[in-house]
Amino acid sequence: MLAVATADGHLTIGAETFRAGLGRGGVRAAKQEGDGATPLAALALRQVLYRSDRGAAPVCAVPVEPLSPQDGWCDDPANAAYNRRVRLPIQASAERLWRDDALYDIIGVLGWNDAPVRRGRGSAIFLHIARPDYAPTDGCIALAANDLRRVLALGLTEIMVRT
Repeated sequence: MLAVATADGHLTIGAETFRAGLGRGGVRAAKQEGDGATPLAALALRQVLYRSDRGAAPVCAVPVEPLSPQDGWCDDPANAAYNRRVRLPIQASAERLWRDDALYDIIGVLGWNDAPVRRGRGSAIFLHIARPDYAPTDGCIALAANDLRRVLALGLTEIMVRT
């Protein structure tokens, strides 16, 4: 099922609309690594990762897999693993997916710059849990935990990001 995320901070799926946090760099078609922007694009939901020590697996239409403390996501454009899930530690810059806060308790891996990967076009674009104040993300789309579970249970398979 298709959801639409808009630059004004809302995500709509079916008849339901949810508040969403988006990138601190706005919404951009020309997304680049480190710009903090959410890509202006159609983003397929590839899979969902979750912290099994913090909650049950979410119900969703895509493959679901538990995270481990060694999971990371390479954000180093010079590395062959750029924009891919990796096992930590690695000798490259990588974001730790097993966080102390709750933001990555559920992660929807969105299909940005992954088929094929182009160095410097941006990495680690996720659908994840928002901060309580919906503060801007580094380019991801963030929802309240209950809203994220609801959106996934509605059968989300793609997000269209619009201005």
